[in-house]
Amino acid sequence: MAAILIDDDPELAHRHATSAARRGGRIGVVRETLAITAYATGDYALALRELRTYRRITGRDDQLPMMVDSERGLGRPDRALELGRSVPRASLPVSVQVELAIAMSGARLDQGSPELALDELRIPQLDPATAYSYSPALFSAYATVLEDLGRESEAQEWFARADVAAQALGVDTEDDLIEVVEEDVDLDDTEAHPGPGAQSND
Repeated sequence: MAAILIDDDPELAHRHATSAARRGGRIGVVRETLAITAYATGDYALALRELRTYRRITGRDDQLPMMVDSERGLGRPDRALELGRSVPRASLPVSVQVELAIAMSGARLDQGSPELALDELRIPQLDPATAYSYSPALFSAYATVLEDLGRESEAQEWFARADVAAQALGVDTEDDLIEVVEEDVDLDDTEAHPGPGAQSND
């Protein structure tokens, strides 16, 4: 329910996640979902706390970009940058590396350092010749920093590249991408209540 509701009604999604956490607080995906819904409602302190718990339970760093953004949301760009540097970038999946670069760039902007923000985004994946699921967001972030630097013509080129990448992928750059996972459900011989499970991988 949290995955279904989070785009249209994040507050209700958060209530569902909170209810799930009361019943399955030691399950990593439950704490992750609670963190995501807290982040969506702007409760960055709760999001950060739950992401730390998720990380401790699972040993995974895949939500590091959201942790960095949560520190930013709390007005702590210095801590955000420190947290982002705490894990070797190469140890993360490529898509997470890109999300982290965008979050780190945002923290640099929070500090009033647009040149350093641009440097954070100069990663191998910033390649206009290829289009991956992360390309529109990365190109758009790069364009935004160029715009902040007053480099308007370059910014417009990268905004256009973001649009081209989105069109090539068949996605809307203003929409979040949610991966829906179909889960097998064991059915009792006498009762059958089939239903798909959905999981948001933000």
